[in-house]
Amino acid sequence: MSVLGRFRPSVWMAAVVVGLVAAPSGAWGQEAESAAEGGQDDESKALDSTATQWSFQLAWQNMDYHEDMLADGTTRKAGANDYWQLRIVAPIALKPLTILPRLTFRQYEVPTFDSEGTQTGAVSGLGNTELFALIIPRAWDWGSGRTGLGPLVTFPGNADVSRDEWGYGLAGAIVNTSGQWFYGVLLTQSWRAIDPTALPPGGSDTNPLGIAPFLNYRLGAGWYIGNGDMVALYDWNSSKLFLPIGVRVGKVFVQPKGTWNFYAEYQTSLIYEDYPGPAVKNSIRINATYTMPVG
Repeated sequence: MSVLGRFRPSVWMAAVVVGLVAAPSGAWGQEAESAAEGGQDDESKALDSTATQWSFQLAWQNMDYHEDMLADGTTRKAGANDYWQLRIVAPIALKPLTILPRLTFRQYEVPTFDSEGTQTGAVSGLGNTELFALIIPRAWDWGSGRTGLGPLVTFPGNADVSRDEWGYGLAGAIVNTSGQWFYGVLLTQSWRAIDPTALPPGGSDTNPLGIAPFLNYRLGAGWYIGNGDMVALYDWNSSKLFLPIGVRVGKVFVQPKGTWNFYAEYQTSLIYEDYPGPAVKNSIRINATYTMPVG
């Protein structure tokens, strides 16, 4: 891989960061004028992972995968059958900025196969634990939304279900509330922290770029509908895209000391034919999240 190709994701992320930083003065930044008029209510904050609040999430997701033929003549590999996810956000509110450390644990179950491709069982184990610290300067928070950027670190997991190695990267987010709409995008780019010379020929320590746009509409009485955990993946090595599509239906219960957010969602693949990695055919997620304001 050329030097330019090796640093291409870094250049791309830098361009994204410039766009995120500039956003408050652009089209989304027009909402800054309405920040003093109320900003976000508790129901909107329950949908917002960038709001300054404690958050405790428990989710279960089940998946099956496409088993079509790839361009090299091999059958597409499947991913994990299902996983449990525990995610905790512990906000650090300072005068010049807010830091939102987010720690994510996932317990995976992955199928096993014999030499003829017949499934023989499954193995389970802890995946790569993820620590992401979103940093939001006060100037990037306009009340009804905000922009943030921060480091991303992944810890080694069980070698049977994940990578037994450290990883590092960056993630950025921009979100906004306008009337009954809550929308935004989360971008993640990570690399595996291992000796590049140990990689197989043609391999790369650059993971796919994650692009997660989200759109939610509040229906009233705490109910809402959205596109769910729709994470598109762009593979830098093959220049191919995986694009899922789905729907989420949820209900928010605002209480005096905190807020519950329950939802169920379905996802499938919209673009996947040329993507070299696993491609989800059907995915179902059930989630419960409890959030509490700081102080």
